[in-house]
Formats: sequence, structure tokens, C-alpha cells
Amino acid sequence: MASKRGRLDQFIARRLQVSKKAVRQLLIDNKVSVDGKYAKTPDLLIDEFSHIVCNEVVLQQYQKQYYMLNKPDGVVSATIDDKHPTALSLLLGVEHDMLHIAGRLDLHSTGLLLITNDAKWSAALMAPNNKVDKHYIVTLANPIDERYIDAFANGMYFEYENITTLPATLTILSSHQARVSLCEGKYHQIKRMFGRFRNPVVGLHRESIGEIVLDNTLLPGEFRSLTKAEIDCVIQQ
Repeated sequence: MASKRGRLDQFIARRLQVSKKAVRQLLIDNKVSVDGKYAKTPDLLIDEFSHIVCNEVVLQQYQKQYYMLNKPDGVVSATIDDKHPTALSLLLGVEHDMLHIAGRLDLHSTGLLLITNDAKWSAALMAPNNKVDKHYIVTLANPIDERYIDAFANGMYFEYENITTLPATLTILSSHQARVSLCEGKYHQIKRMFGRFRNPVVGLHRESIGEIVLDNTLLPGEFRSLTKAEIDCVIQQ
């Protein structure tokens, strides 16, 4: 989801159905304020979170929203779905306008899901160049051993996309469970990597994305707003 940047005069002309000449006169007469200050130039760049008032009427006042959800099994990482409950449907009491998911999880995967209306923030979080680590607890159908560690660290070639995965860290937790850390998210990547060993993934739970760790007080299906520290840990260019 791209950030909606544009010129102030174009926004007001479209919003009020007036000419740009009329908008310029409003600016001259100090009738327009953006984020609490009188706007003077028609080409001032605004975005979807600029607070815009014209003739004491609020034209736009969206607030940035950031949530973490403990996604349960059987919920889709989508805004709309005809067959399954969606992640957004679990955010009760929240205005859903412009909300989107930063880093999806499969239908049967569980754990940390981040939901926001700030496209710049989510783009920075998911940008391949930023190499933000994602940490998962993976439960396997069959026992795992030391061979997996080197295979994940060396990367795996996926013929269909003609790519080799970046190095990933695998830590064995028990005979059938491992923690996997990686900084990319190819299609069904973790399942496909374990598939090289013909070892089906029977459980996939995301613990964290970068410095944002799933709040262990949240039960499956529960959510909370991110803290300022959690929001600020995402470095935007």
C-alpha cells in the first residue's frame, strides 16, 4: 500500500469541487491550515495524515495507527475474505479505513501480525534492503538434526524463481522443533526449505519482526497498540 502524497491545491480543489484559482484565494486569505499552521503555497506536499482545515471545516484528520495481533490458526492475513475470518475482523472497536497488514502469515500459521495504516512505516519494515529479521518457532512432523543448520545457513536454490535464499539461522530446540531466523519472506519459504528434507511443517509461529516482539500477555486473537518505542524502532528512509 503506497503513501498518498500530493499537492495541497489539488486536494482542496477535488475535496471542495472548486477551481485551483479559488484555492489560491483561500490560501491568500489565510483560510487554509495544515497541521496547525496557515498554508501559503498551493504546491505544498501533503499526505494522508496531514491535518487539513479550510474555513474552519476539517477536511482531513486521519491518525496513524499501529497494532500487533496474536494471530490464531484459521485466520487469513487479509482485509476481506469470503471463506475465513480475517485479521482485521479481530480488531474490534478500531476504524479499519486504510489499515493493511505488514508481513502476512499463512492461514494456519500463528503469532505476531503487524497492522497499520502508515504505508511508509510498513514499507520500511518489509523492504528487502533493510534486512529486518523475522523469528519463528517451527514444529516438524519428523525429527531434525545438525544437517539442517548448515543447509539453512548456506541458503537454498529455488528453481521456480531462479533464486537462492539468503542465509538463515536455525537453532534446534528439540527433536521436532526449531527456531528459524531469516530476513526475507519468499512464498512459503520456511515450509519449502524444510521440504528439502521431506519434513513437513506442522506448526509455524512467528515470535518477532525486527525489534518488535509478540506480547506474551496477548491470547490468540487479542491485539494491542504498539508502543512508541516499538513504532520508532522501524528505521524509515
